[in-house]
Amino acid sequence: MNEIRHDWTKEEILEVYNKPLMELLYEASTMHRKYHDPNTVQVSTLISIKTGGCSEDCGYCPQAARYHTNVEGNDLMTVNQVKAQALRAKEGGSSRVCMGAAWRNVKDGPEFDQVLEMVRTINKLDMEVCCTLGMVTENQAKRLAEAGLYAYNHNIDTSEDYYDDVISTRSFKDRVDTIENVRKTNVTVCSGGIIGMGESLEDRAGMLETLTRFSPHPESVPINALVAVEGTPLEEQPPVNIFEMVRMVATARIVLPDSQVRLSAGRTQMSREGQAMCFFAGANSIFAGDKLLTTPNPDINEDMKMFEDLGLNTQKPFFKHEQRESVEAGNSKYQSLGEKPKWTRPDHKIERNEQKKQEAKEVRA
Repeated sequence: MNEIRHDWTKEEILEVYNKPLMELLYEASTMHRKYHDPNTVQVSTLISIKTGGCSEDCGYCPQAARYHTNVEGNDLMTVNQVKAQALRAKEGGSSRVCMGAAWRNVKDGPEFDQVLEMVRTINKLDMEVCCTLGMVTENQAKRLAEAGLYAYNHNIDTSEDYYDDVISTRSFKDRVDTIENVRKTNVTVCSGGIIGMGESLEDRAGMLETLTRFSPHPESVPINALVAVEGTPLEEQPPVNIFEMVRMVATARIVLPDSQVRLSAGRTQMSREGQAMCFFAGANSIFAGDKLLTTPNPDINEDMKMFEDLGLNTQKPFFKHEQRESVEAGNSKYQSLGEKPKWTRPDHKIERNEQKKQEAKEVRA
């Protein structure tokens, strides 16, 4: 049977997830060795180029303006500030820089033009450049591709069934449509989700089922463990058990064999031994640096020492896909259309999100 499948069912994925752990690890590790070098890990650095003030109500996110989380917001960084951070990331061993902006969606105008220049600048440093900017139209995706973007991140977060229990300000379809817009370019797709938000095992399987439906599969699949931040609706959620994380990584590796599975948020809660088990289960990418947007992350020197102890090597940039040539702004084929897309605003309410919104109003008052 072809191992790159787009017809996985939720029931099949659950069967994989629930296998005896040693059997699951063996199967995942075998698949990993077939499609990847088991001793090589891709290292990315995440830079928050615009922090806080987001209009969304994602229940896990401390950057939502409606919650009180003590996140210090900042306006869009300058190109030179981003370049300086990218150079430090490169020196530390990262092959990719991912720039995140706390936006609901990309809006044509000076700020997006500035992001496009950041993409050109980092690409010229011979680093893979990724963006996570919220929803994008087809034309905006083409402008990013033309600037030299290597990857676009837009997580589906959870299963379609559980999605409305976490977010009410954008729809699951909006996320899928954004990924499909990116697929109309030569930019690779980075899409995964979060576990530990109160979802069921069926929801975890449902999230992976959706990812397997994309053709091709996302080139990168981040698996995040919820970092419960005080002031967010999910602040009371208990930490994810390491064996849950291992099972999720292993299952992702089996159903998405050619994708790079990234250990993302939540690594500070994992021991080195737990992370090593995740690498054995098929994880072959991490976010490095002391912060992931606004949540803590292991120090890069700690990661490099762990790699040394485990005999792991860092992946060179453009190992999987060739570098894109940046087209300068003056030679761009795709221009701003001044688009005002009508992304969905569902009308349902999430009680715990509304409660945290009200508490934040009282604190500010």
